[in-house]
Amino acid sequence: MRSTDLRALIFDVDGTLADTESAHCAAFNHAFSESGLDWHWDAALYIRLLEVAGGRERITHYWNQLRGDTARVDSDARADTVRRIHQRKTAAYQRMAQDGALRLRPGVQRLLEAGFSAGLRLAIASTTSPANITVLLSAALGPGWSDMFEVIEDGCTAPRKKPDPQVYAQTLERLGLPASACLAFEDSAQGLTAATRAGLATLVTPNAFTAHHDFTGALRLLPDLQGVTLAALHAWHAAAHGFALPNP
Repeated sequence: MRSTDLRALIFDVDGTLADTESAHCAAFNHAFSESGLDWHWDAALYIRLLEVAGGRERITHYWNQLRGDTARVDSDARADTVRRIHQRKTAAYQRMAQDGALRLRPGVQRLLEAGFSAGLRLAIASTTSPANITVLLSAALGPGWSDMFEVIEDGCTAPRKKPDPQVYAQTLERLGLPASACLAFEDSAQGLTAATRAGLATLVTPNAFTAHHDFTGALRLLPDLQGVTLAALHAWHAAAHGFALPNP
């Protein structure tokens, strides 16, 4: 088997496997209200804030850069407030997922199942929290969802957020595969940058929150994974590495 044969598929989670950003935004607003704050993030503002990776980081950025009232709170108290807000946000998001409010994007489940059945190794490379990954995928795929994925890297195991390539580098290391043997799946420019910095050919399926991003360097830019076959993935991957597949 050549080092460039396709052997693994590596997936981002938020926005890629499921359209989660509307739910995340609603959960942030619920946490602000529950915390007695008059903050509110509408869709336009949240699209801007998504340029900051990580929930706690996003809250901190908003407070520091857009509220202008941080001088009245010392840094330790501010960090504690951000932590409590984020805990409430996570709890609200998890309730939504458990109630079935989130769905996998078109074509995702079929492609995961086809890849798994065909012996492709599946992995997750996300910088969201492990709890968010678990609640989303257990609701969408059932309690045995993790059996499909050989490697799961998340915001705890890879704390440096995308576009830093840490999460992809660690995923490749744990798979024991070169980047040339894998395809990555992303939805954002930050994710695409992280994956390509790790050497991965990357398919991008934007959503309403990321459609305006610059996806220069993507292997393919697709509306979603509906109708994408394993044969197409093998062909695209082969072309990315400069060789043709043999005729069946």
